[in-house]
Amino acid sequence: MGRVTLWSLRKKKWRGEKITMISTYDFLSAKLCQEAGIDSVLVGDSLGMVFQGLDSTLPVTLEEVIYHARAVRRGAPELFLVVDMPFMSYQVSIEEGIKNCGRVIKETGAQAVKIEGGESVAELVYRLTGVGIPVVGHLGFTPQSINLFGVPRVVGKEEKEAERLRIDFKALVEAGVDMIVLESVPWRLAKELTESSEVITIGIGAGKFCDGQVLVFHDLVGLYEEAKPKFVRRYAEGAKIFREALTKFKIEVEKGEFPSEEESYGT
Repeated sequence: MGRVTLWSLRKKKWRGEKITMISTYDFLSAKLCQEAGIDSVLVGDSLGMVFQGLDSTLPVTLEEVIYHARAVRRGAPELFLVVDMPFMSYQVSIEEGIKNCGRVIKETGAQAVKIEGGESVAELVYRLTGVGIPVVGHLGFTPQSINLFGVPRVVGKEEKEAERLRIDFKALVEAGVDMIVLESVPWRLAKELTESSEVITIGIGAGKFCDGQVLVFHDLVGLYEEAKPKFVRRYAEGAKIFREALTKFKIEVEKGEFPSEEESYGT
């Protein structure tokens, strides 16, 4: 299908075609995404919870996302690759943020970085796009602010929060952001924001009127069973399938049924 670029994603929005994005962290799952014709892969800092078994995204380091992004790029060389900037990799100063984002682009082959926040990061977004680094924003429930939110929740039900989202969305658009992830936002508000700008919106728990949708690979295929948010649809029961395969392997080894003669080397 040819390499997916920011330009080709913009054209999908203009044509009213939906964009597909999967958050994933390794070569094999990225390869499957490319084979399935997915548009974009996101190396999210959610790897801290899904891949590392942590309680939040906060401990994830810059080196870790770079490591995983390299593997994902090898698995999906044709897809649009976005990489999350981890907590405190861009908040200390504009200069440090530019340096770290530039490192991600140079070392992983990513085509954009993702940054959480609105007005507070608008200047950084402006500076990054000015030096040629495309930026994906992230509004609504932002996992790096879990200590402020307390628990994952819908953001924007109350008019005060909704107006804050409108202000932050406008600030990112004016700063030159190329795409915005809307997470756990009421669908009417997400629809309003999507229709207000030419910027691509990607929803996760934000209804069907966003320009595209993103889910975590492990959620979509049913490998991650610890939690199932309302917005997750499982398209397979991967954990059940894998567990059954492992159990069968254990039984057959213990019975002496594996390996068979055909699966063994002769002299």
